[in-house]
Amino acid sequence: MHCGPPDMVCETKIVAAEDHEALPGAQKDALLAAAGAMWPPLPAAPGPAAAPAAPPPAPGPQALGGAGGAEPAEGRGVYIREFRAAEQEAARRIFYDGIMERIPNTAFRGLRQHPRAQLLYALLAALCFALTRSLLLTCLVPAGLLALRYYYSRKVVLAYLDCALHTDMADIEQYYMKPPGSCFWVAVLDGNVVGIVAARAHAADNTVELLRMSVDSRFRGKGIAKALGRKVLEFALVHNYSAVVLGTTAVKVAAHRLYESLGFRHVGSSDRYVMPGMTLSLAERLFFQVRYHRYRLQLREE
Repeated sequence: MHCGPPDMVCETKIVAAEDHEALPGAQKDALLAAAGAMWPPLPAAPGPAAAPAAPPPAPGPQALGGAGGAEPAEGRGVYIREFRAAEQEAARRIFYDGIMERIPNTAFRGLRQHPRAQLLYALLAALCFALTRSLLLTCLVPAGLLALRYYYSRKVVLAYLDCALHTDMADIEQYYMKPPGSCFWVAVLDGNVVGIVAARAHAADNTVELLRMSVDSRFRGKGIAKALGRKVLEFALVHNYSAVVLGTTAVKVAAHRLYESLGFRHVGSSDRYVMPGMTLSLAERLFFQVRYHRYRLQLREE
């Protein structure tokens, strides 16, 4: 199977402003301080009572999780830093588990977003009753249709994973840490990698694409996904990009609320998105549908 350039079920593009040169150090610090004011640090992870902590340092690259900052002591909250080669398998596991969750969500929950598919399935059930006059067989039609939706959702998602795990996620350091304008971050909690996010530059249109955002299911609800999103927005501010544009096929309402909480505005959706791994066969068209949503966050006037 041919795998095109790494693509993501949830992807973000940062649209560059006219000046793409790195900012001077003092201006970078000022922008990071502004980002710190916009997006306050996450609360500390719960733990035993301790003496009051010293006042936090002024916001800057280290306080906001820059690569140069030292990691906090265990139990003091989430820390976002650049990926290290030894974390390859942990990052792949978090990515794999997150994408596998899309199978039931797309197959069952996603059906609510596609009224034409609902109508078609209802017509098939009615046709079954008209031909057989059997309530039992008619009642089995919806179960069979849902089973087919699960099968084709699993087929497409596994094909997508095969592409991703044999391209950029096969060598994160080579794909994201070495090329200019690209980076891969991990969220660390109590010394464990619990979340990932990547950014990759596209020289042709001066954009940066956010890829592979995922959080370990055991550590959700702690604001980790929001912290990863903030890291990308800080990256955009420091490098003088003008807007962040997000595209996603996520079905869960919580995912869309996350984007809105970060300041994104929904700017459109499409039912014709072709997910990497799709064959566009008639069976797939009948039993696998995704809706692609686009969001935009304007950071400065172009």
